[in-house]
Formats: sequence, structure tokens, C-alpha cells
Amino acid sequence: MKLVIAIIRPERLEAVQEALQRVLDEEDRYRITVDSVEGHGAQQGEVELFRGQRIRARLVPRTRVMVAVNETYVEKTINAIIAGARTEGGGAVGDGKIFVQPLEECIRIRTGERGSTAI
Repeated sequence: MKLVIAIIRPERLEAVQEALQRVLDEEDRYRITVDSVEGHGAQQGEVELFRGQRIRARLVPRTRVMVAVNETYVEKTINAIIAGARTEGGGAVGDGKIFVQPLEECIRIRTGERGSTAI
């Protein structure tokens, strides 16, 4: 089992969801966790005027998408996120990052199922 974490542009969330749904949807039980985050990387924040001074925001708003998948779905998930998150025209700085981490255990609270069947 793996936990796939993607940091993407907020405006690309719908495209990522649609791409993931095409490869992960199992009888309309599509699972995803999304939250708003801020950070910085190669892309710099917008320049704004504040009291006549130019100020660049240090942190840029982003969306974090987390998907727990079994081993057989890891590459499909990564490819779907890339397809949905990449800016048209071959991508751009700030399109995001994907992190893949081992997932030691998954437990379905309702039934107590453990492991890959709980995902």
C-alpha cells in the first residue's frame, strides 16, 4: 500500500479529480482527501502593492490531494495526477509535486478491516 500526496494548483483540482476518477473509480466509491495548503518552491508569489510598496507573497496557495492506493494502482494514480495537474502547453513552473510514501497500515473504522481490503 502507498500514500500518494500531490501538491497542485487549486484551479487544477477538478481536472485531477476527473483523471483520478477514470482510473480509480470502483462502483462510485471514489476516495480522495483534499485540503488547502500554502508553500513556496520555484514559483514565486504574486507581486502586490501595499502602501505604495511592492511586496511579493512568500507563500503561494496550493491544494494537497492525498490518495491511499494498493500497489497495482500507484503508477495509474501518478499518471492521472500528472495528466490533470499539468498546465496546458507542456507544463509550467508551479504545476506541483507528487510524493509517494509507504503506507504501513489502513484500517476501516466501520468494519475493522485491515490492510489492502480497507482501502
